[in-house]
This record gives sequence, structure tokens and C-alpha cells, in this order.
Amino acid sequence: MTVEWKWAEQADQLNSVEQLKLKQDGLDIIEEIREVYAKQGFASIPEEKFSLFKWAGVYQQRPKADGYFMMRVRIPTGILTSRQARVVAEIAQQFGRGLIDVTTRQAIQFHWLQVEDLPEIFDRLGEVGLHSYEACGDCPRTIIGNPLAGIDPNELIDTRPIVNEMEKTFLLNKEFSNLPRKYKISVSASIYNPAHAQINDLAFTPAVKEIDGEEVVGFHVWVGGGLSNRPHLAQQLDMFVRPEQVVDVAVGVTKVFRDHGYRQKRHRSRLKFLVADWGVEKFLEVLTEVIGPYPSRGEDRVVGWNAGYFTGVHPQKQEGYSYVALNIPVGRTSADEFFQLADLADRYGSGTLRTVNTQNIIISDVPNEKVEALLNEPLLKRLTPAPKTFEGYAVSCTGNEFCNLALTETKGLLHEVVQYLDQHVELDTPVRIHINGCPNSCGQQQIADIGLMGGKSKTAKGMVESYQISIGGHLFGAGQFNTPLKGRVAKEYVAPVLKELILFYKEQKQAGERFTQFIERVGLEAFQAELDRICEQVVPSA
Repeated sequence: MTVEWKWAEQADQLNSVEQLKLKQDGLDIIEEIREVYAKQGFASIPEEKFSLFKWAGVYQQRPKADGYFMMRVRIPTGILTSRQARVVAEIAQQFGRGLIDVTTRQAIQFHWLQVEDLPEIFDRLGEVGLHSYEACGDCPRTIIGNPLAGIDPNELIDTRPIVNEMEKTFLLNKEFSNLPRKYKISVSASIYNPAHAQINDLAFTPAVKEIDGEEVVGFHVWVGGGLSNRPHLAQQLDMFVRPEQVVDVAVGVTKVFRDHGYRQKRHRSRLKFLVADWGVEKFLEVLTEVIGPYPSRGEDRVVGWNAGYFTGVHPQKQEGYSYVALNIPVGRTSADEFFQLADLADRYGSGTLRTVNTQNIIISDVPNEKVEALLNEPLLKRLTPAPKTFEGYAVSCTGNEFCNLALTETKGLLHEVVQYLDQHVELDTPVRIHINGCPNSCGQQQIADIGLMGGKSKTAKGMVESYQISIGGHLFGAGQFNTPLKGRVAKEYVAPVLKELILFYKEQKQAGERFTQFIERVGLEAFQAELDRICEQVVPSA
């Protein structure tokens, strides 16, 4: 029986998805897939049901008529056992043409799945404690965090127990399965903000506060972040939360969003719009009515931002052990490589792999005396811990190869671009390049040094794929989204144009000056003038 929500009284004012959710909770689609559509086949699925498939973690793959699906698998804070990794590899091999993508939310993504196979995939994931359920949909999605949780010399506490408790609280819980829109949470106690707090609906970052004469380690709370075509940076609430209170606060914030979030216009239904309209003071007032009062903010312990990059060999906080962080070029790997990763994790580590929101992967708990042997393994030639400068700092969404929303191809292009840049530009300071095929920002281009947004441009040759270039994004301090430069660059000229733009930075930057710092010093106008000059030289006139 569907819950009677208070907003049902204004059903005629709700958007079409909300009206559908009043008739059926999104989670009910899981049983329908098992008992009806998997048995009767793709042709039996009513059109209106496809939007509910997201609650099962499943989207239609492009082109929709072909009957294939994409699936996301939740990996809370990115931690996988070797057994889980082998099951992921087996599913990809048997049902998904061997393809595996690591996403910017530490999840695993399959392609080429058919509805007849979904129940078996659900079950095989469940047998090892993995789920695709609610990896998509209007619900709390994959909880991201510090991929080094428990081994990080730079964390205040181990957040794995918190994330595990939060996962149990929200997963398959119909109290929270009908939110106004998707809802993203990050939890990290690292001083380098690897979980990108400012772009999540709800985030917890490390803090300390003196209470009754004792320094207490806990968290500060951020609300209202999100990307897409109207990005917002999250704002801090004036509250301090002890570790054992994090889940209670998360439940409270989720209830506020559920009960007060906008349900009339779908494009304004994210938490970020409610926070922007109310302000953080009112939001905290309403939250306090739900969870009671909390102490005011303490002292932030975030000191910088590592942008989620860990590649290389680094010491763990456990003496005598290291983690080896590998680059997965543009996040795309395979069943065969995942089998090998599981074997390496068992042979050299503790049987643990860790996915990263920069679409990379980590083998942890490697005794220092085994590191050299691990580095000589053949797999580490492609999934290298020492990628080239541009290859190691590239993030891509799925693109129009599989995604119905994408206007352009992304992964192949970005792979070609970074290879070109690594051949033509020597640089001692990394430049992060992110690409999106549409405005939904799965590639998180707004926080990149250089963001590429795909679209179409009319030329003498007809409509062609083209990209808008944005510069200067980062999450240092409060964070800053990058700024679009005027004009679009056709796909075939993206690499040479970026080469010249980066050479402009290389030739004029000061020692150790990051790309974003350089932009702040020379100004956006200088970059726009340089881009205009480059395009005149590199791009033929129509």
C-alpha cells in the first residue's frame, strides 16, 4: 500500500513524475521487474514504468528501442572486497559485454544488460552485499566518502562505520524513497576533502570543538550543493555533530527535504533550490524542529583539497603498509581487468579495492616489502600508478555512446585529447580536465580547471559536435565553479586549442602556481583574448 504523503492533497499541481510516485512507490518496481517484465520481456514494459526503473538502479541505454539497460551498483565510500570485485567482473562478462565503468560517485556501471537478466544480477550482487537499488531515482543515492577511510594518515576518524550505518538506514527504506529529486550524500573525515563536500546535497566534513573542557572530534554539516545546469555550492550550517550523531542528522535533513522540497517543477526540485530560497538560518531552524538543538560550529579541520586524486604509492597510517592508487583512463575498464585487480588485491594486499570519485581505483594494505613486486605486475602498465600528466587528471561522463541525455561523445574524445596533450606539452603542475556530454554534469565539469561541455554547432558542413570551454573551477575553501568562455570549439579542434591555451598558462605561470591561481592573477579577460587568438589561428574560418 502506498504511503499517503501530505503533498498528495495538491496532486493537480505536481509534476508528472510526482503524480506517478503517488500511485506507486519507486521501490515497488523491483518486484515488478522480477515477476513481470523479466518474464515477459522488454516489449511488455509500459512507457511510464521506465522512469521508475531508476529505483532499481537501471536506466534505458541509448538507443532506447534496442532494449538494453545501463545499471549502477552502489559502492558506499568506494570500498570493495575482492570477492565483490569478482562478482562485478562475472556480471560484466556474462551480461554486459565485459564493460565496466567507474563513476564520479565511486559506483560501478554496467552496460548492455537485458531485462530478462536483471533478477539474476540483483541476486548475484545481493549475495555479496552489493546492490543497484536506489543507485538512481528520487532517493538517497550512493553515499560517497573518503576512499582511504580507515587507512588514511590524514583522516581524523575512520568513517566506515558511519557510512555503513547510513547505508543500512536509507537503503530500501520507503520512508525516504519518495524524495522530490535525487539526493546525494558525502561523508569524509579527511582534511583534504576528497568527497567533494560542496557539490553534494548533504555533506559532513571533519571538525573539532571544545565541549566541557574536552576537544571533541566530529563534523560540520553542509547542505544545498549540486551541479547540473544550475549549479550551487553547498553552505555550512551552524552546528557541530559528534560521530555517533551523523546518521540522525542525515535522517533529519532528509526529512526536511522530503517534506518541504519542491514537487511542482521538476527542474527546481533539488535540495539546492530550497536552501537557496530559505537561507541556511531558516533551514537550520526547521531542521532543529525535527532533530532538536545541536552545538554551534567548531573549528574546521579541512585544510585543502586533493581533488580526489591519489595516484602513486603512499604510506598508510598503519606502519609498514602502503596503498597503491591506479589510474583508470577516463574511468573505463573491463571484466578481465577487474578479475586481475581482485587477484592482485588478494596476492599483495588484504583483498580490498577502493574506487575513487575521479574514476580511479586503489589497492590497499600492501606490505612495503611487496610494493615493488606489485608495481611490476603486467596490469599496472595500463592501469598505472604513474600516469602521464594529462592522462592522470581526466574525468569523463558516459557520453552519447550509451546515455540518452548526452548530445556528444565524451570518453573517446577525452582519451584522444589527453594523449595529444601528453605528447605535445610538458607540464610540472597538473591541469584537471573534465568533460560532459550534456548539462547534467555527471563528469562534474564545473569543478575542473578546464571543463568541456558538449553540444552542437552549425557550420558550413552542417551540424557538428562542439564544446564550450570553462576554466577555473575548484573546491578549495568554499569552492568556486568554473566560468564559461565565449564561443564553441568543434570536436576535431579541441585538442590543439587546449594545447595552446595550456601553453599560455605554462609560459606565464609563476613557480608552483596552480591553474586556478594563474586565472585569478591574470584574469578571465586575458584567457578569453587568448582563446579568441588561438581559434583564429587553429580553427579554419567557415
